[in-house]
Amino acid sequence: MVKTPIPSTRKLSKVEDLKEKSNYLREPLATELLENTTHFGQDAIQILKFHGSYQQDNRDNRAKGQEKDYQFMLRTRNPGGFIPSQLYLTLDRLSEEYGNKTLRVTTRQGFQMHGVLKKNLKAAISAIVENMGSTLGACGDLNRNVMAPPAPFKNRPDYQYTWEYANNIADLLKPQTGAYYEIWLDGEKVISAEEAPEVKAARQNNKNGTLFPDKEEPLYGEHYMPRKFKCCMTVPGDNSVDIYTHDVTLVVMTNESGELEGFNILAGGGLGRTHNKEETFPRMSDPIGYVDKADVYDVIKAIVATQRDYGDRTDRRHARMKYLLEDWGVDKFRTQVEDYFGKSIQPFKPLPEWKYQDFLGWQEQGDGKLFIGISVENGRIKDEGSFQLKTALRKVVEQFDLPMRLTPNHNVILYEIEPSQQEDINRILHEHGIISDPEEIDPLTRYSMACPALPTCGLAITESERILPKVIDRIRTLLNTLEMGEEKIVIRMTGCPNGCARPYMAELGFVGITPETYQIWLGGDPNQTQLAQAYQDKLPLENLETFLEPLFVYFKQDKTPEESFGQFCQRVGFDALREFSSTYQLESDQKMNKKATKPRRVRKNQNRVSVPDDMFVRLKKASEDEGRPMNQIVTEALEAYLAQKS
Repeated sequence: MVKTPIPSTRKLSKVEDLKEKSNYLREPLATELLENTTHFGQDAIQILKFHGSYQQDNRDNRAKGQEKDYQFMLRTRNPGGFIPSQLYLTLDRLSEEYGNKTLRVTTRQGFQMHGVLKKNLKAAISAIVENMGSTLGACGDLNRNVMAPPAPFKNRPDYQYTWEYANNIADLLKPQTGAYYEIWLDGEKVISAEEAPEVKAARQNNKNGTLFPDKEEPLYGEHYMPRKFKCCMTVPGDNSVDIYTHDVTLVVMTNESGELEGFNILAGGGLGRTHNKEETFPRMSDPIGYVDKADVYDVIKAIVATQRDYGDRTDRRHARMKYLLEDWGVDKFRTQVEDYFGKSIQPFKPLPEWKYQDFLGWQEQGDGKLFIGISVENGRIKDEGSFQLKTALRKVVEQFDLPMRLTPNHNVILYEIEPSQQEDINRILHEHGIISDPEEIDPLTRYSMACPALPTCGLAITESERILPKVIDRIRTLLNTLEMGEEKIVIRMTGCPNGCARPYMAELGFVGITPETYQIWLGGDPNQTQLAQAYQDKLPLENLETFLEPLFVYFKQDKTPEESFGQFCQRVGFDALREFSSTYQLESDQKMNKKATKPRRVRKNQNRVSVPDDMFVRLKKASEDEGRPMNQIVTEALEAYLAQKS
C-alpha cells in the first residue's frame, strides 16, 4: 500500500488539484488545443509542461492594449544528450519553419526551440517524435532529462555504462500515460528503440509498495511528483555534469577489468531558490551509499517513491527533494529509502577528486575515430554576421551523417568522425567563422553559462543570455588593465533566482534581482565542488568595475600558487573581502580603455573618524546594497553637509 503522509490540516497546492483532474495529463490541454486561439488557459499551461512545452510571450513585443505575442518553447528529452543526425536536421528545419530560427542547447543536455505558435505545436511535436526524438517529460513534475558525461570514449567501458544506464533510467521513470501520443500523434505510438527487458520488469515489480498497481501511472500515480526530479550519471572523477546539483546522481563503479559492479549514490542536490525567502536555498547533494548493479532500478524507484510520498505537496517552494534531505537528514532519508528498497544500502565507496571537463576541440574517441567539441556561447545555435554556427552544423551533419552529444555546459560534440573527414570538417567550420581550437577561445567565455531570460522566459527579472557577452568583455578589460589577463574565472548568470545556468556553483555568479541589477555570489570553484555564497545583494551593472576591481586586486596580491578566484574568496572569507574593498581607493585615471598601470591600494591610516556601532551597521548595509565602499558613502555625505554650511 503506497503511503501518502500529507497532513490533513494542510491544503494541497493548486497544481496538485490540476494534476488529479487532468485524467493523466490529458485535460484541459486536449480540448484547448482544438480551439482557434493563440494561447492556452492557466490550467492547460500547467499540464502542457509535462508534454515538454512552456507557454511564453515575447516581452520585447509587449504593447499596452494589445494581446501578448504568445509563443511556445519546446524542449527535447535526450538522455545523455544524444541527438541522432536525423533528429538534429529535423530540429534545424523546424526552427526555421516554426521557430525563431535558432536552437538552444540546455544545461541538461537537451534542445530548446523558441518561438513556436500554438497552431504549429502539434506539427512540430509530431515531427520530433517521428524523427527519433521526444519532448515527453522534458518539463513538469516528474523525472527530467537524465544526464551523463558527453565524451564518446569508446575504449572506456565506464563511459559507455553511463550512456546505457542514462537511457534505462529515463525509460524506467518515463510517464506511462497514453496522453502524449493521443494528443500529438492522434493515438499512434511511433516505433522507438526497444527498452531493456530488465527495465520493463523493474517498472512492473511492486516491491515494498513503490507502485500504484491499478493506475495508468503505476509509479507516479495521478499526482505525479511534488516538483521536478532530476537524475544524473557519471564516472569517478568526471564532473562535466555538476554532480552535486541533482536530486539523484549515480556514479558508475567498475572493477579493474572495467566490468560494472555497482553505483555510488548521491542525493538531495538542487539550486532553485526565491529572493527574500530564506527558507529557499541552493543545496549540494549528500553521499547516500552504494548498491550493486542488480539493485540499481529498485533503489531508484525507492528514492522516487520516498520523494513522491513525503515531498511537500502544499508549498511548491518547499517541494524539491533537497528540502526533504535538509529537513530529515541523511540517516532518516536513507532509512525511508531502505524501507521501500527492502534491504540496506551499502556504505559509499571512496572516489577520486572531481574535475570539470568540457571536451572541446579535436580528440580521439578510442576506436580509431575522432570527435570534436564545439563551443556554443550561451548555448545559442544561430547565424549572426560572420558567425554562422547554425549553417555550419547543418552542413557537417548532412554531409557526414554524424551523431551529436549535447554537453552540460551547453556545447556540442560531433563524433564517429573518420580521420579522413577531419580536414573537410575543419574547413566548413572555419569558412563559417567557428573556432575549432578551444585555446583560441577566451577562457571567461569558454567556462561561462547564461540562461535564456529575456525576452521569452516568463520568470526572468532581467537580462542574462543577451547581456553576459558584454559583461564578460568588461570583466576581461578590467583583468587586462590589472595585468591579470591569464586568470580563468567560472562566470555564470541567470535572469532570476531559479538557477538554470547553475550560478550558485560558479566562482562569480550573477543572479537577476531587479532590472539591470544582480545579486552577486562568490566562492564556487572551477571543478564545481563547493557551493558559492551570496556576497552582494544588489549590484547595478553600471557599478561592475568599481565593485570587482578591489576583489581582483586583493586576489592578485594575496592568492596562493594555483589558487583560483573562487577558492581564494572561500579561503579569506567575505569579511576580509569587504574590509579590503572598503579601504581600497580607485584611481580616477585608471578607468577602462586607458593604458594599464597597477592600481594603487590606499589605506586610510590617519585622520580616522569613529562612528557609533549602530551607525556602522547601517553604513555597512548601505555599502553592500549599493556596491560602493563605505568611505565613499561617508565622503559624499560629509561633502553634502559641509556644502550646506558654507
